[in-house]
Amino acid sequence: MKFKAEEPDWLSTKRVIEADWNACLQTLEGHNKWVVSVAFSPDGQRLASGSYDKTVKIWDPTSGECLQTLEGHSGSVSSVAFSPDGQWLASGSDDKTVKIWDPTSGECLQTLEGLQTLKGPSGSVSSVAFSPDGQRLASGSYNNTVKIWDPTSGECLQTLKGHSGSVSSVAFSPDGQQLASGS
Repeated sequence: MKFKAEEPDWLSTKRVIEADWNACLQTLEGHNKWVVSVAFSPDGQRLASGSYDKTVKIWDPTSGECLQTLEGHSGSVSSVAFSPDGQWLASGSDDKTVKIWDPTSGECLQTLEGLQTLKGPSGSVSSVAFSPDGQRLASGSYNNTVKIWDPTSGECLQTLKGHSGSVSSVAFSPDGQQLASGS
């Protein structure tokens, strides 16, 4: 009984748990290279995965069925994020772009560019995050910068500099007033 210690003491009616019980509910298989990013839609009905195979897959997390395979990046997909309303899915890639997709139709709505002039991996996008209101999208890059985008127009609103190394993660505060970046 691997997880006996995890069982709360206050339970009066205890479930019968098999001796080889596993906490894994679902294993989703379909990418042919490493999966490096996953994100649930806000309603929990879809799960996106980004992979070194240059694709984004959208899954039904209950059945395990792959609903969509989004193709269009020419490099590994390193980060995926749903917008707060679930209408958009952003993906950041080693191809130095961020793509915004319609997760229902699979259509690429926007390709956010601005790092292609950099040689080597320095412009690769490592992380993407939507603001809580969905009006802004942040991307972190191996060129030590964070970019703030308008996801509707595709315009780069701001480039934040200050890190002395690659930016590996970006996240907005719950009120959208602050942005954290890890390097």
